[in-house]
Amino acid sequence: MRILIVEDQKKTAQFLRKGLVEQGYAADVLHDGSAAETQARLHDYDLIILDVMLPGQDGIQVCRNLRRMKLQVPILMLTALTSTGDRVKGLDSGADDYLGKPFEFNELLARVRALTRRRSGSRSRLKIADLELDLASRKATRAGQEINLTTKEFALLECLMERAGQVVTRTAISEHVWDIHFDHESNVIDVYINFLRKKIDKGYNPPLLHTIIGAGYTLKAP
Repeated sequence: MRILIVEDQKKTAQFLRKGLVEQGYAADVLHDGSAAETQARLHDYDLIILDVMLPGQDGIQVCRNLRRMKLQVPILMLTALTSTGDRVKGLDSGADDYLGKPFEFNELLARVRALTRRRSGSRSRLKIADLELDLASRKATRAGQEINLTTKEFALLECLMERAGQVVTRTAISEHVWDIHFDHESNVIDVYINFLRKKIDKGYNPPLLHTIIGAGYTLKAP
C-alpha cells in the first residue's frame, strides 16, 4: 500500500517514512499543502497522513479541497492542536481520523491499519483457493504451508490479492507498491513477479499468478 505523508517538519516526516517503509508500506513525503493537493489528485494513494500546520495551505483546507473533488482516500490528520474544537474542525473538514502530537508510532500504525482495512472492506485476511494472506500478522500461507516473503513481495501479493480476478496493470502495481521515485522504465516489477511466482506457485497446483501479455498480471483460481 502507498501512503502520502504531508508534514512540514522534515525530521518528523522522515521518521514517519522510515517507520512505514519498515512495515512494508511505500511512502512519499511532501512538506507543503498545495503540493500535496496536486500530488493526491495525480496518484491513487491508499492513505494520506496530513499535518494541519502546513505552509502554503493548511491541512484543513487541503482536506476540504480533496473532498470537494470527490477523492475518497482515507485521511489521518496529525496536529499539535488537540482541543475538542480542533478535533471537530478536522473531522468536519473530511478527515477520517485525528491523532494529536506527540504520538506513539505503534498507535499511528494501528490507526493506519484500521483506515486501510476500512477502505478494503474491513478484511484482515485475504484468500484465493488455498493461498491466504493475513494482513494483521503479515503472514502468507499456501495449502497450510507458511511462505517467507520480503516486505516488497508481501506488498505486491497484497496488491494482487485485493484485486483478485482482475487484470492489474504495471502502472497500478507501481502506484500501490513503489514510491514516487520508482523508475517506470525498469524491469523491477517483472523481477518481483517472478520472485513471487516461485514462492506461491512452484510446487503447488493449480498456478494462481498469471501474466496477461500486453496488459499486466492477474491472481485467480481456475
